[in-house]
Amino acid sequence: MLKTEILLDGLGFPEAPRWHDGKLWFSDMGTCRVMTVDLDGNAETVVEVPEQPSGLGWLPDNRLLVVSMKDRCLLRLDPDGLVEIADLREFASFHCNDMVVDRQGRAYIGNFGFDLDDPDAAFKHAVIVLVTPDGAVRIVADEMVFPNGCVITPDGGTLIVAESFASRLTAFSIESDGSLTGRRVWAQFDDLGFTMSDERIGPDGICLDAEGAIWIASPSGRGEVLRVREGGEITHRFTVETQPFAVMLGGPDLRTLFVCTTVLSERASGRGRIETVHVDVPGAGLP
Repeated sequence: MLKTEILLDGLGFPEAPRWHDGKLWFSDMGTCRVMTVDLDGNAETVVEVPEQPSGLGWLPDNRLLVVSMKDRCLLRLDPDGLVEIADLREFASFHCNDMVVDRQGRAYIGNFGFDLDDPDAAFKHAVIVLVTPDGAVRIVADEMVFPNGCVITPDGGTLIVAESFASRLTAFSIESDGSLTGRRVWAQFDDLGFTMSDERIGPDGICLDAEGAIWIASPSGRGEVLRVREGGEITHRFTVETQPFAVMLGGPDLRTLFVCTTVLSERASGRGRIETVHVDVPGAGLP
């Protein structure tokens, strides 16, 4: 049985972990900061994002890209501060969400689709948009059920996205211009359709390993972290004390699984953590 250790605590709502330049980078949505932590637990604030940061990525020149959730835009961190490179309000029907950035600096970004905190809000499908480094925006996938964490395979040819409230992972082929084609189910965990039930696997943040399997943070149900192969075979699963929202493979050998955990109902309470566990298969692909 895998069991995590606490690397960093006292956070609000850590999300979107990325292993980059020898550190774990992540968004603390609860305190509106992008942060880093090293393997000794030393944490630093990189930048504050007042409208709540989410997905992170990097351009080929190593400048940081940040999704700003509530005002629905993509930001770039330049030497003199944050710059808006794309306004996504025309495309995102509610808060923007996670993101993966490819080797060319093209950002694939999802959004909620509807207000999760409003019990009277009607469900709406969401889209995935592609933002190029020059700020051009276009829709590359529609009819998504709360697109969340996403990965790109090492060959750059496939994007896989978690559809949280459909309990599935969905794959697309990436064309040379960044378009997504060949939509297909990569793994389906149940046949309940769209529902926000807490009793099912609800994939949130995901990461890819060198065997082509995907680690999933599922905050619903038992609050599990799972490793799944294409087709849906679950090879590993373990629980954490609170709720896991995102995962990332990193460390010097890419065999440290970082798990972002907190309590959703207390998202700025200081109960957020970065937890770690050693796994056998190293990370691969993006992010």
